[in-house]
Amino acid sequence: MRLRQDKITSLIFVCLLLLISRGHAQDKHNDNHIEVSLRMIGHQVLLSSNDSTSRVLPVVKEKNRYRIQFESEFEFRPENLVATIDGVVKETGFASSYIVEVEQCDTGELVYSFKMDAIEQSDIIPCRARLQPKACYSLLFTLIETDKLNTKLLYDNNDFNYLSSIEKRRLYYIIGGLFMLLVVVLYVLWKRRRKSMIDPNWIPLGEYYFDKRNMELVIEQQRIELTSKEADLLLLLYNAANTTVERDVILNMVWGDEGDYVGRTLDVFISKLRKKLEFDSKVKIVNIRGVGYKLVMDV
Repeated sequence: MRLRQDKITSLIFVCLLLLISRGHAQDKHNDNHIEVSLRMIGHQVLLSSNDSTSRVLPVVKEKNRYRIQFESEFEFRPENLVATIDGVVKETGFASSYIVEVEQCDTGELVYSFKMDAIEQSDIIPCRARLQPKACYSLLFTLIETDKLNTKLLYDNNDFNYLSSIEKRRLYYIIGGLFMLLVVVLYVLWKRRRKSMIDPNWIPLGEYYFDKRNMELVIEQQRIELTSKEADLLLLLYNAANTTVERDVILNMVWGDEGDYVGRTLDVFISKLRKKLEFDSKVKIVNIRGVGYKLVMDV
């Protein structure tokens, strides 16, 4: 019984680890997908300004926004910048609503910004035609909402859809349920073991519990009655577990001076005990030929 409970506990723990690790893996792939998409935006911005050789520097995440940095200076026309960025966003499908700000590197001044909101089917794009001079710029990209319907990742050679908010809530409920189940199982195990520690008459015996006071074996809510001699014999073997107890010692401790007939009956009692312990193959009473018996418990 204890072994089975330990297996259940381990299974729940493994499930929790898998769910948590999957969530972390999903977040990591989400970040990677966004970063690749932003680098594509930077690359297309350079191409639109006729620069095919300069590098896009590593994307830096700053709290809730991303900074796209460039190796070289470039000029841009706002309407072309908007079209270029929105084209990449729609192609990669990593966002549905976002804000873009263009910051001058030297002064930190915002020279241009716009907002795209697919939900409201509107965009705020000022100064479409004003050409911005060639200079060092950074693009600050703020995600208002990721596109949960269209975003896909290549994960283990399969398309992996990001979870929607409903699916995420379901995942949280599953994790919470498994956690509560784990708490209950651990509580039951603790209570049983505490009982066995407090009550010396409640002895763990493999998957069984040996109730000395009531002369019973308990396994999975099933109670198996023992005779007084069976209980005395089992207790004697348990106290010398994994050690051979000689036949004469058993006869003297359990039956006393009851004659030769008892000696022949010992094997019958051993057979009865083996039958009652058959539900746990790791608890065995072994016959040491010509010497006696030994209770073997595999830990």
